[in-house]
Amino acid sequence: MNITLRVNGAARAIDTEPRVTLLDALRDNLGLTGTHAGCEHGVCGACTVLIDGEPARACLMFAVQADGYEITTIEGMAPAPGELSVIQDAFCETHAMQCGYCTPGMVLTARALLQRNPSPGRDEIVSAISGNICRCTGYGQIIEAIALAARRLARSNTPGVTP
Repeated sequence: MNITLRVNGAARAIDTEPRVTLLDALRDNLGLTGTHAGCEHGVCGACTVLIDGEPARACLMFAVQADGYEITTIEGMAPAPGELSVIQDAFCETHAMQCGYCTPGMVLTARALLQRNPSPGRDEIVSAISGNICRCTGYGQIIEAIALAARRLARSNTPGVTP
């Protein structure tokens, strides 16, 4: 099947079989390897992408189902090549990425949270990331990173800035 996926603001045409997951299409057809394959059962969150701004498991969705939706991957987070988003920078500064495998899913989950609620409390942050597993037990730093990003975004007061 020929489909067009709107990924990180650009329309990308691919030829794929109906059985191919969005995860595999992103990685294999589009070369966007920042979305990680973990459990492939929707449990770990390593494959988290944003579909119309909401976190979704790319391993549980067929690529053909994503037609017509805006998909954001970790590659779409940076404001420009070689730069980091406020959230990515906060993850770096707080050492919230021990092995880095869960990091893309955590960053995208944080983005969705901060777009819904620019000033979440600790409990809200914990609840938001509860569907993403960090095997290195780095949750303390991840929570700290999201709180730091929220504070920085609140101080920036820059129109049009998104996390």
